[in-house]
Amino acid sequence: MLSQSLLNGVRVLRTEARRNIAIVAPALNKASDPIQQLFLDKVREYKQKSSGGKLVDPNPEIEREIKNELDRVAKQFGSDGKTDFTKFPDFKFPEVKIDPITQPAN
Repeated sequence: MLSQSLLNGVRVLRTEARRNIAIVAPALNKASDPIQQLFLDKVREYKQKSSGGKLVDPNPEIEREIKNELDRVAKQFGSDGKTDFTKFPDFKFPEVKIDPITQPAN
């Protein structure tokens, strides 16, 4: 019984390892397709340009549109002017004190 479950486990592990290697191996090698290689080159170029969380190649029109949208959102949600709407909000949940249940003494 135990040996059968071990054999089944080994078979499953071997199959999964073969599938994972078959999926990952092409990604580790250079792209064989010129279009795939071009895509990988563009992704790498984008990764280098996008460091710092800024827009990649922004022009003044796009920056103006972003500023207008952020101003509109600030007005719509009643911002005090100090709130950064591009940042994820910080949530603080205070620890609630729970009174212990007391049992009357007998």
